[in-house]
Amino acid sequence: MFQKTLKVMKTLKNHMILFDAECPMCRVYTHAFVKTGMLDHNGRSSYQEETHAGTCPVYDRQRAVNEIALINLESGEVTYGVKSLFKIIANTWPVFAPLFAFKPFIWLMSKVYAFISYNRRVIIPAAETGFEYQPTFKLHYRLLYLLFTWFCTGFILTAYAHLLVGVVPLGNPYREYLICGGQVLFQGAAICSFDRRNLWTYLGNMMTISFAGSLLLLIGLGMSHLFQLSPVVYTLYFMAVAGLMFLEHIRRTKLLGLGWVLTVTWVTYRIVLLLLILNLN
Repeated sequence: MFQKTLKVMKTLKNHMILFDAECPMCRVYTHAFVKTGMLDHNGRSSYQEETHAGTCPVYDRQRAVNEIALINLESGEVTYGVKSLFKIIANTWPVFAPLFAFKPFIWLMSKVYAFISYNRRVIIPAAETGFEYQPTFKLHYRLLYLLFTWFCTGFILTAYAHLLVGVVPLGNPYREYLICGGQVLFQGAAICSFDRRNLWTYLGNMMTISFAGSLLLLIGLGMSHLFQLSPVVYTLYFMAVAGLMFLEHIRRTKLLGLGWVLTVTWVTYRIVLLLLILNLN
């Protein structure tokens, strides 16, 4: 049934989407557009390549780095960002066309798109190729990302803390938010001591790790609604997640060329806080 659905999808012909080859997310979803027939088999190219230069030599290259560009190969018309995605989706599913033309919805989704796009290199990092054009850094979107991940992580950890009672004392409702926020400040101070230039890049990566770890804890929270398990089991699972976060922290700091100092301070902060929690309650 799924294969039949793919075959009847309407293809947006004579268009090429320019994606970021250094962005794993971009590679995946643009490949999906081609794989499902929403675009021609040659309907995608990375903007790092020069093979598309003749198709539309006047497109805004820096804007295409920030907002994915969709080029009409016949007219040379270029759309950017969420409008490019809307054009592809509406061509396949015309039922969404009125929604995609609704200005308040366009405005809202453009902000969501920008939030993801300007933070994509800290959500899923990859080794840079040294290409001339790189995503523009916008501080307000990075701060918003830090606040979003901080709140979500604190919220999930607060819920998970109830499963650890008997092994780890339950604190006040704000404890996990304070711990998570404190680590941002602590690690921010640590990186400023030797590489202030990478401050916001590192903090974005660090909070992605925390957020990803908290999402893994949702599995434990889900299990708690199905089974009555010992707090020791949930504690062991928490430690396993922390171990994965530790490995991911090492991987990301290596990609950023930041060495081992930040991993040491990251672990030290957590160990000191754990000892304080165990001994002061």
